[in-house]
Amino acid sequence: MTNPPFNSAPRSVQEQVRQFESVRTAHQSEMVEDYVELIADLIHLTGSARPKDIAERFGVAQPTVTKNLARLKREKLILHEPYRSIQLTEEGRQLASSCRKRHRTVVEFLIALGISPSVAEHDAEGIEHHVSDETLRVFRAFTHDKKP
Repeated sequence: MTNPPFNSAPRSVQEQVRQFESVRTAHQSEMVEDYVELIADLIHLTGSARPKDIAERFGVAQPTVTKNLARLKREKLILHEPYRSIQLTEEGRQLASSCRKRHRTVVEFLIALGISPSVAEHDAEGIEHHVSDETLRVFRAFTHDKKP
């Protein structure tokens, strides 16, 4: 005999569609968010962000970076001319800042639960893209209440 699912209340087809659609949307935005966050970090750390540096940090080939930068440019998140450093647009900077805050919130929450900082950083990289704003508010409240 198998154990019943955690939430044994039947879900409607429409609810399941919304949930799976939400996950697919989060997966599609992960690359964009990771790129703008890394570009912002590189600019902060070294003063510039170059495709070569991005490829090295992500562990991917430069053509992959070039393809993804073209998408970011189409979405008006970056300014990039050949042989020049990549710059974030205002919208790109705002997205990077929002991503960084989400990441920090998830990391702080996981650490408050007793997860080691290195594992919390690793796990937050995936969670930050899928967690709802409601859940983030609860994470923030939880970590705020835990601080001395």
